[in-house]
Amino acid sequence: MSDASAVQHPKLQHYFHSLRQQTETVTLGMWMFLVTEVMFFGGLFAVYALYRSQYPEAFAAASSHLPINLGAINTAVLIGSSLTMVLAVWAAQTGRQKMIAVFLLLTFVLGAAFLGIKTVEYADKWNHHLVPGPSFQFEGADPGQARMFFHLYFAMTGLHAVHMIIGMVFILMWVPRALRGEFTREWNDPVEILGLYWHFVDLVWIFLFPLLYLIGRHTG
Repeated sequence: MSDASAVQHPKLQHYFHSLRQQTETVTLGMWMFLVTEVMFFGGLFAVYALYRSQYPEAFAAASSHLPINLGAINTAVLIGSSLTMVLAVWAAQTGRQKMIAVFLLLTFVLGAAFLGIKTVEYADKWNHHLVPGPSFQFEGADPGQARMFFHLYFAMTGLHAVHMIIGMVFILMWVPRALRGEFTREWNDPVEILGLYWHFVDLVWIFLFPLLYLIGRHTG
């Protein structure tokens, strides 16, 4: 659709000259938001790297209590969710409303699977008294330093989970709109913006998994 015809599009806000300008603006806004999120998570990564460099043995010993198999499964699950989100964006760009809903729901299911596995992992830490607090117990050396590892582990993975839940809420909001045929080839900004957000959340986990589960791990 040309810019001239796009002026009359019902989804075009009055303060934009064209759908193209509107799309570029909202996309830029999301990228700016994601930059702030990068700085936010980057600060946590920096704190983790600092403490890990100071207490490498304690952090490696604490890391050995994280289940690599569950972390690896969750990594595969999130990679799959990125694929389904890409397909949802493709369906939106090609005007396939029902397929948008299907791929969004598949993304939601994979996100729910990730959170379910993470809940199992959190429950295991609770049962083994590895949640920082009055009942925290660590049988290895330097329990205070190990406690710091688990403080950061729960902070980083917990915030990541919160971001996932937010994305899943928006997915559920977008599905009925897709079924009503709101997203077309000419206008599908909400789906594309949600895709950017979801890929960012997945990317954060791609860094969290090796950082928390793999680097310097003790297996013995």
